[in-house]
Amino acid sequence: MSSTLSLTPKPYIRESNGKLLPPKSMLTAIRAEVNTAPKRRSARTFPELSIQGISVGDLHVQEIVRRQSKTHNTANKGTSQKSQFDPSFLEEAYERCRNICAEYAKTFYLGTLLMTEERQKAIWAIYVWCRRTDELVDGPNSGHMNSEVLDRWEERLEDLFEGRPYDMLDAALTHTVLSFPLDIKPFRDMIEGMRMDTRKCRYQNFQELYLYCYYVAGTVGLMSVPVMGIAPDSLISAQSTYDAALYLGIGNQLTNILRDVGEDAARGRVYLPQDELAQFGLCDNDVFSRKVTDQWREFMKEQITRARFYFNLAEEGASQLDKDSRWPVWSSLLIYRNILDAIEENDYDNLTKRAYVGRAKKLLMLPLAYTKSLDTLV
Repeated sequence: MSSTLSLTPKPYIRESNGKLLPPKSMLTAIRAEVNTAPKRRSARTFPELSIQGISVGDLHVQEIVRRQSKTHNTANKGTSQKSQFDPSFLEEAYERCRNICAEYAKTFYLGTLLMTEERQKAIWAIYVWCRRTDELVDGPNSGHMNSEVLDRWEERLEDLFEGRPYDMLDAALTHTVLSFPLDIKPFRDMIEGMRMDTRKCRYQNFQELYLYCYYVAGTVGLMSVPVMGIAPDSLISAQSTYDAALYLGIGNQLTNILRDVGEDAARGRVYLPQDELAQFGLCDNDVFSRKVTDQWREFMKEQITRARFYFNLAEEGASQLDKDSRWPVWSSLLIYRNILDAIEENDYDNLTKRAYVGRAKKLLMLPLAYTKSLDTLV
């Protein structure tokens, strides 16, 4: 695996619109570090792709951070409502969430075991809601998906936040919402991401793709920070920690897209920026033909560089979370980085091969993730 660069806030310039711009020298260093392997000679010089997405200001992340920072007010408000649930009913609801998380996200689940019991249950409940939301579009019943289904799902979400859960799994999240200062906007935004999937299967540029990645994955980070908690001795602002959580989601989703290019093509979907394909002399037909050319390899190198850039941004925030909550975050970060390594090991053939990290390798990463979770704040 190529070495990574730990990024700190100091080298960044913040524009008036809230957008963070790393200097060109840093971007050059990042690209140099993540491309240390010998390169094939090419008769053509390929462009470097933009790594800038959409500013957190445009996504209104600051508003989410402000509302989710009102911990005491939210907790007091929910005290009487939480008593409406029978303890045995709640126990079963959270146990079902635990079982689902343990079955479908085994490594992440193991990472949650160091968290406090209350935080464990809350993270399991959030995971289950996100999984159920995703399955509306990608699950076994996705053939019946339409806008009305998502509208009803959003109505259920609103009821859930108002203390009126529809079923037992919803009840676990309702109890979580009453126990932690969770804002509804990231949940609504994720549903909007599902809407995008029902009406859009091409993305003209990286800004469009970034917005999609925010909706379906960056939102998960925003949901999780209030539950995982920020370390009392954190050396960066709460906003910076939330930004890093968002960037981890962006990096994860970009990696999912690169891993699943072949599978998505079989469904007629191309989640790669159209203008960037064109810059490398590629188009949809090259994706559908499943032929790995030199142009494709160079294109993938740049896509992988960009995904790693967002993982680098996420590192700092992972070290600012409450110490008991860092292990699952570091586990996710390391595993997804290894998926990118696997694409490289497959000679950038993600058209006919699916890059993956085997179970044994995932388990071997857990001690490393644990060690990183113990690192002192820098």
